[in-house]
Amino acid sequence: MAVGSNEVDQTFSRNALIALVVGSMVGSGIFALPAAFGRATGAFGAIIAWIIAGTGMLMLALVFQSLAQRKPELNAGIYAYAKAGFGDYVGFASASGYWIGCCLADVACLILIKGTLGLFFPIFGDGTTPVAIASASLLLWSVHFLVLRGVKGAAALNTVATYAKVIPILLFIAVAAMLLDREQLSRNFWGTEQPDARQIVSQVRSTMLLTVFVFVGIEGASVYSRYARRRADIGFATVAGFLVVLCLLVLVTLLSYGVLPQSALADLPTPSMAGVMESMVGRWGGVFISLALLISVLGNYLSWSLLAAEILHSAAIHRTMPSFLARENAHKAPAGALWLTNCVIQAFLLVSFFAEYAFTLALKMTSAMTLVPYFLVAAYGLKLASTGETYDRGPQMRTTDGIRAGIATIYAVAMIYAGGLKFLLLSSILYAPGTLLFLIAKRERKEVVFSRIEAVLFAAIALAAGAGICALAVGAITI
Repeated sequence: MAVGSNEVDQTFSRNALIALVVGSMVGSGIFALPAAFGRATGAFGAIIAWIIAGTGMLMLALVFQSLAQRKPELNAGIYAYAKAGFGDYVGFASASGYWIGCCLADVACLILIKGTLGLFFPIFGDGTTPVAIASASLLLWSVHFLVLRGVKGAAALNTVATYAKVIPILLFIAVAAMLLDREQLSRNFWGTEQPDARQIVSQVRSTMLLTVFVFVGIEGASVYSRYARRRADIGFATVAGFLVVLCLLVLVTLLSYGVLPQSALADLPTPSMAGVMESMVGRWGGVFISLALLISVLGNYLSWSLLAAEILHSAAIHRTMPSFLARENAHKAPAGALWLTNCVIQAFLLVSFFAEYAFTLALKMTSAMTLVPYFLVAAYGLKLASTGETYDRGPQMRTTDGIRAGIATIYAVAMIYAGGLKFLLLSSILYAPGTLLFLIAKRERKEVVFSRIEAVLFAAIALAAGAGICALAVGAITI
């Protein structure tokens, strides 16, 4: 892409990139953690879950950091690394899967915003009533036209929103730490009266997709790498943003076990952090956290809108997506990608009216759709370390990078397994029709659509999608 006079004004500082990572990760998930973990496990299981998730995602963050330095020519890494390592169709699948995951994350944000308002205005219900969907649609298109006015301005607004939502979380942590009941924490420690290894493993597994969801967004700086003022800022922002968010997540989860019994945590309505805060300081605390949630999710929604459009736009620039998705407007905003993204979000939002527990489904599907792109990034890092490519200088880092990438790869595979067959089949239903965009891009360039291996891969995805549709039809899978 040619660099015009306006391009300089669109670059992001290190702090803006960190804010993009934190803003993408801190959204609806952290406010739902007390009840989500309370339903699944005690404090010990939560500690194990965060150790596993934190280690796996830290290794992935370090892979992003390494690849940003070793492959500086590859922008929008969540897609570009998959394409460079495993071919056009795998790169496309990574981009489309990540994009759909972003769209689903935005749907979860919209539902939660309206569900939170429903605590004060019953007409919004759980966020999926006709009035809630209509008002969510209005918000969707308002943000659409805001982003069309320029990515730089939207990113600046995201930075402000990031500070605005982290401060209330820090206040919650401070109050919970001061009022911590150690006896209550002890009673909630095992999550069962007679703990054994099998129960603990079951508890930990039931939390793993939740931990993936709250870490989704770790790639924010990598996706926007073409805007970075300095290449080194990308890796730094990824690791720094991850460590900040990990501390917040662990503290919110564990401190909540020292405030209320586990059964009470499990019964708290969304946002459950508001219920914990209200139990500590009274009604004003619940209202305060609910307002903080609205700010947080609005900022999170904006972050996901930016990431979704950017991944499509970058893939189109590199001719993996149709050319209309590379179109920019006068403000250098990715207009073509934004229009398609928000039309898909609108469609998902309408479908949510018919889905039971729509927020939870959108949350888990976001995790499922982003795990494959994460796996491909980790696998590409492992491939570079295995072949020695880019390690002509600094070979001493090859072993270290290989170990990190290996752990990240194993973690991603384990999380896909933990999600279960249901979410693999549902993901395939979304992956398969998305291949139409790949077909259009290939036709534009007058190229053969699939290589032999890619044809086999697409056939496998199509078969899985067919199985998923059949399972939905007979009620074996519910949404």
